[in-house]
Amino acid sequence: MKFNSVFDIIGPVMIGPSSSHTAGASRIGAIARVVFNEQPSQVDIHLYGSFAKTYKGHGTDVALIGGLLGFEPDDPRMKESPKLAEEWGMRIQFIEEVEEPPHPNTVKLVLKHGMQQMTLIGASIGGGKVEIIRLNEFELEFTGTAPAILILHQDKFGAIAAVSSVIADHKINIGQMKVSRKVKGDEALMVIEVDQQVEQALITKIAELPGIYQVASVMI
Repeated sequence: MKFNSVFDIIGPVMIGPSSSHTAGASRIGAIARVVFNEQPSQVDIHLYGSFAKTYKGHGTDVALIGGLLGFEPDDPRMKESPKLAEEWGMRIQFIEEVEEPPHPNTVKLVLKHGMQQMTLIGASIGGGKVEIIRLNEFELEFTGTAPAILILHQDKFGAIAAVSSVIADHKINIGQMKVSRKVKGDEALMVIEVDQQVEQALITKIAELPGIYQVASVMI
């Protein structure tokens, strides 16, 4: 097995006993919050496999809520995240699922605020690393290890070229891109991992393109 750094072996700086059950869980929650683009008023947290069996003892519940509140894994407020979520108007419901997932540390987050709703499924794969495997109806292969742009758009000719052109104009290199769609000509989702941090000016420019419904950036 190849390690990129010592942190791949010992895991990240964090609050909690396990990088898989706390740091990874926190990261999944944080990514969901960023993509949702606001603090949800209600979150239904569906836990699978090992997460469902041990989440209370390992602090997975606390870590997921902390991530949803925007806390880093080593934030001292993490231990108080359930209380803070209640104070800040975020209702949390945990559901223990019996279905066996592809990865034992899997969670489905259903975020709600008013008429807006989003579903994100992720897995904590060890050392604080995660995989986001589904966003609403779209299958993903997204790890969050590089800055990324998520773009919900109309599935039409020229959409990918237009977005790529704007990114090139900002002198940002694309490392990886995946496009998923539900039905031909309906909604599609671009997930673009890039080599540089993404400025708000780029997000605004992409959002102004015809056929773009929503744009979010996820920073490492």
